[in-house]
Amino acid sequence: MLDPIMLELFRQEAETQTAVLTDGLLALERNPQQADLLESCMRAAHSLKGAARIVDLPLGGEVAHVMEDCLVAAQENRLLLGAEHIDQLLQGTDVLLRLAQPDTDPHALSKQAEKVQQGLQRLLESGSVAGAAVPILPESVLAEPNLDDINQSLLLSAADGPATVSAIAAEISAVSPEPPDVSARAASKSAAADRALRVSAEQLNIVLDLASRTLVRSHTLIPRIDGMQRLKRQFGALERSLASLLNETQEAGNVASLATQLEDTLAQLRDSQTRLHEGLGWLDDFAWDNELCVQRLYDTVLACRMRPFSDVLAGQARMVRDLARSLGKQAELQLVGGQTQVDRDILELLEAPLTHLLRNAVDHGVEAVEVRRQRGKEECGVIRLHARHHAGMLVVEVSDDGQGVDLDVLRRQVVERGFTKAETAARLTEAELLEFLFLPGFSMKRQVSEVSGRGVGLDAVQHQVRQLRGMVRVRQQPGKGTTFHLEVPLTLSVVRCLLVDIGDERYALPLAHIDRMLQVGAEQIVQLEGHQHCLVEGLHISLISARQILGYAENNEHAAELPVVLIGDSSNPYGVVVDRFIGESTLVTVPLDARLGKLPHIYAGAVSEEGAPLLILDVEDMLRAATKLISSGRLEFIGQSEGERQQRKRVLVVDDSLTVRELERKLLLNQGYDVAVAVDGMDGWNALRSEHFDLLLTDIDMPRMDGIELVTLVRGDRRLQRLPVMVVSYKDREEDRRRGLDAGADYYLAKANFHDDALLDAVKMLIGSP
Repeated sequence: MLDPIMLELFRQEAETQTAVLTDGLLALERNPQQADLLESCMRAAHSLKGAARIVDLPLGGEVAHVMEDCLVAAQENRLLLGAEHIDQLLQGTDVLLRLAQPDTDPHALSKQAEKVQQGLQRLLESGSVAGAAVPILPESVLAEPNLDDINQSLLLSAADGPATVSAIAAEISAVSPEPPDVSARAASKSAAADRALRVSAEQLNIVLDLASRTLVRSHTLIPRIDGMQRLKRQFGALERSLASLLNETQEAGNVASLATQLEDTLAQLRDSQTRLHEGLGWLDDFAWDNELCVQRLYDTVLACRMRPFSDVLAGQARMVRDLARSLGKQAELQLVGGQTQVDRDILELLEAPLTHLLRNAVDHGVEAVEVRRQRGKEECGVIRLHARHHAGMLVVEVSDDGQGVDLDVLRRQVVERGFTKAETAARLTEAELLEFLFLPGFSMKRQVSEVSGRGVGLDAVQHQVRQLRGMVRVRQQPGKGTTFHLEVPLTLSVVRCLLVDIGDERYALPLAHIDRMLQVGAEQIVQLEGHQHCLVEGLHISLISARQILGYAENNEHAAELPVVLIGDSSNPYGVVVDRFIGESTLVTVPLDARLGKLPHIYAGAVSEEGAPLLILDVEDMLRAATKLISSGRLEFIGQSEGERQQRKRVLVVDDSLTVRELERKLLLNQGYDVAVAVDGMDGWNALRSEHFDLLLTDIDMPRMDGIELVTLVRGDRRLQRLPVMVVSYKDREEDRRRGLDAGADYYLAKANFHDDALLDAVKMLIGSP
C-alpha cells in the first residue's frame, strides 16, 4: 500500500510538472530547437522520474526516463522533434498525470505506458538527426546535485522505516546549494512568504459569505447616522424654542419658579445635545473607518476566490492541437489576458461552453491545410481567446482566422429545416441569420461525426452562459473568421441591483441586465399592433407590466408617469413597467432551498441593507414570458382598471396564417374588443382552458389540431360548452359549412366572401358590442 501522504504529494507535483510539459511540448512543435523550452521540459520529466521512484511507482519512473532520453537527444541535436515525437511525449504526459489518480485502471494504464515507451524508443532509434554538435549547458546546470543519487538514498532510508514528508524535505534541503548572494536569499524568503495555502472551497465560501454580509451590514450605519443627524437638528430646534419661551417668561416677571425650571430643562437639553454631537462625530468616524476596513476585508477574501482566466484553459491548447490533427488540420490556441482575475465558480462553469466554442472553431472554422495554402493563409490556423474586464463584467472573445459562416448556406438550412419560409429568410439581416445557430438541434453539418453535427453545441453554450446571467453573440467575416463574444459577471456571490416595488413586494433587478431606467408619460404611450409602445431614441419599445408577469392584479391608479426598466438586448428591448424605483444596492445572493425547485421569474434570494428579505428577479425568465405574452396577444393594457378589463369583451382568434390572424385581430381591436391570438388548435385549446373568453373565432385547416376537433372539445367541456364559436374558413362548400355547424359552431363565415363588415356584424350578433 502506498503512503497516502506521499501519494498526494506526488499527485500535486505531477499536476504541476505535466502542465509544464504540455505547454512546453506544444510550443516545441512550432519551434523544436528552442533551447529554453527543451531545458524546462527535460527538467520536468527528470523531476517526475525521481518523484515516481520515491513513492514506489516504477511505471512512472520508466515512462519519465524514456521521455527524458528523448528530450536530452533533442537538446544534444541528435534528434529533431516532429509531430510524431510530440504525440508520444504528450501521451507519456497523460500516463504520468493518471498515475496517482484514485480511479485509474492499473491494467489499462500499464498497457498505455508500455505503448508509449515502445513508441518513443522506436522514434529514438529511427528519428531524424538534427546535427552532430552538442550544445554547451550552463555551468549552473552542470553543477546541480544529482537528483538520482538523492532519490536512491531516500529509497534506501525508507526501507528502515516509513518515509515522512519532513524527512524527505530535510534530505533534499541538506544537498541543496545555498543561495549565492543576498538578493537570492531575499527572493527565497519572498517566495516563502507568498507560498500557497490549501483552503477548502467550503471554508472559503463561508468566509466570503461572512465578509459579504458584513459589508452589506456596514452600509446600514449610514441611514442610522442620517437619522441621528435629524435628531440632532430636532434637538437644536427644541433648544431654540425653549430659549425663546424662557425669554418670554423672564420678561413677564411673575413666574420665577417656571423660569427656573425652564433654565434647568434648557441646560439639560444643551448638555444632551453636546453629548449627541460628540457621539455623532465618533460614530461618523467609526462608520467611515469600518466601511473601509470591511471593504478591504471583502476585497481580500474575494481575491482568494479569484483565479487567473488561464486556469480554465488547462488542457485546452492540447485539445485544439489533437483535434486539429485528427481532422487533418493544423491549429494553435493563443491566449490574451490570461491573468484576468475571475471568480473560480464562474471559471468552472465557463469551461464547458469554452470547450464547445474551441471545438467548433477547429471543426467549422479553420480550413484544411491545402485550402488555407490556396487562400494565401498560413498553414496553421490560429484560434484566439481574449479575456478582459469591462464595466464590471468578464468579456471573453473566441475568434478564429478561418472561413467564416457561409450566409447563403445558412439561409438555405434555415428554410430546409422549417424554421421560417423562404421569403422571410430572404429578408433576414446577417445578425438575425446568425442567431439561428443557437437554436436547439440546428447544425451546419449535414453528417453527424464524433465532433459535431448533432446541433447541441451552440445551444448548450447559450444555455450555460444564460445560467451565469450572461449573454453570447456572434459575428463573422466571410473568408476571415468568426468571433463569439461572451459577457458574464465576475462573481456570482455579490450582485449590484436596482430595487423596485412591484405589487405589494420589493424586488431586485440585476443591473447587468438593465439597459436604462426612464419615466414614461401617459402621452408618450402609443398603441401599435395590438399592444402599447413608447418611443425611445426613435425605437418603439414594447411595454409590459411587471405585475402581469409576476401574477399581481394591475394597479388601478392612473399615474402621470410610469417607471420603466429597459431589459433585453439592444436590438429587441422590452420596457418593463414597475410601480416605483427605490434605488441601487449591492446584494449578497442567497440560494433558495432546492426543494422549491425553479421558481418562475426568480433567480435567488437576498437581504436588503435594512435587513429585510427580498427576491432577485430572473431577467431571462421575464424576457421569455414577455415574448410569449406578446405573441399570444394576451398582453394587458397598462393603466387599465380591473373594471375596464372586465367590461371589454374578449375574443380568441385561432388561425395558422399570420396574415389572416393579424387582419382579424386588428379589425376587432379597432372596434374595442380585447383580442388574443393562437397559432393552431392546440395552442387555442390551452388558452381556452387557462383564460376567460367571450368568443372563439377559429379556422379549420391547422396543424396539430384542426378547427373541427377544437370546436368538438369546446362543446364537450362543461365550462366552455356555452361559449359562442365562429368558424372562418376558405372552405365554402355546403358540406364544409354543415360539418362545421354540426361540430357545434354557432356561425360559419367563408373567407372567399370575407369582408370587414361581415366579420364585425357576425361578432356583434354573437356577443354584442365591445
